[in-house]
Amino acid sequence: MFPPIHRPRRNRRSAALRDLTRETVLTAADLVQPLFLHADAEDTPLESLPGQTRWSPDGLLGAAERALEAGVRAVVLFPKIADELKDSRGTEVANEDGLIPRTLRALKERMPELALITDVALDPYSSDGHDGVVAEDGRILNDETVEILCRQALVQARAGADVIAPSDMMDGRVAAIREALDGEGFEEVAILSYTAKYASAFYGPFRGALDSAPKAGDKKTYQMDPGNQREALRELMLDESEGADMVMVKPAGPYLDVIAAVREHTQLPVAAYQVSGEYLMIEAAARSGWLDREAVALESLLGIKRAGADVILTYHATEVAGLLGR
Repeated sequence: MFPPIHRPRRNRRSAALRDLTRETVLTAADLVQPLFLHADAEDTPLESLPGQTRWSPDGLLGAAERALEAGVRAVVLFPKIADELKDSRGTEVANEDGLIPRTLRALKERMPELALITDVALDPYSSDGHDGVVAEDGRILNDETVEILCRQALVQARAGADVIAPSDMMDGRVAAIREALDGEGFEEVAILSYTAKYASAFYGPFRGALDSAPKAGDKKTYQMDPGNQREALRELMLDESEGADMVMVKPAGPYLDVIAAVREHTQLPVAAYQVSGEYLMIEAAARSGWLDREAVALESLLGIKRAGADVILTYHATEVAGLLGR
C-alpha cells in the first residue's frame, strides 16, 4: 500500500524527537577511566597508546581529578612495576607500601568520592609476564596463584580499594578472594570479576604500556577461546555462585554478542572493557583522516552499552564524558 501508513521516520524528524525516543543513552556515569602509573617522577607519553600516559604518582592524581571533574566517577589502576621488583611469584603484590597501595591511599585522601577499582593479577609483577605462577614445565599453577591473589586483594582493600577486579582467569579465585576479604572485615569491598576474558590479539598495546607481555608461551590455557560464547555463560554461573558483585566481558567491541548473552542471563551489573587495540584502531584511523574521531568514539561506546553493558572501561572515558557534558 502506498503511501505508507506506518512512517518510522516521524520519530526521527527533529533532534528533540530523536532524543525523546532514544532507546539507549550513554552517560558519563557509565564510564570508567583506566589509568597507567609508574613510580618515576616524570609522566611518560605511551608510544603504544597515543594520547595515553604512564603517570607519575603526582600526575596520576591530576588525571584522576580531571576525570572526576568531567563526570567520570570511577578509575581503574594498572601499574608498571620496575624490573628489579619482579620475580616468578609476583612477591611485590603483597607489599603494603607498594606503588598501588600508596596510590590508593593518596587518591582516597584527595578524592574520597571517586570509586577506586584495582586489578588483581600477577602479570605486571611477574618476571615471567603471566597472570599466574609458572611451573618448570610451563603450566600456569592455578591454586598456588589464587593464594597469592588473595594476598594482593587484601593489600589493596586495606589501602582503600572500593572494587577488587581479578583479571587473571584462574578457577575459583572469586570465591577465595571473597572469603579472604570477608575474613578481614572487608565485606563491603565489591568484586568485579573479569568473567569472560578472551585470549585476544587486541591486548598488545596494553602489554606494551606495562611491559607485561609473557616471556614465553601465551595465555590461551587460562584466557578464553575467542570462538566460544556458551563457555562465557558457564564462567558467569560460577562467578555468580562464588559471590561476584559485577561481571565483565573483555574485549568489548569484537564480543558484543557475548555481552548481550551475559546481560540476558544475569541480574548483576555487566561491565565491558574497550581494550587498547580497539582504542588504537579508532585513534589510528582518525589520525589518517578516515574517521571522525569523536563521533566514532561515542558511537562505539553507545554500541557497547546497547549490547547490554552497564559499565564501560574505556581510554576515551574522560574525553567522552566532556563531550557528553556539552
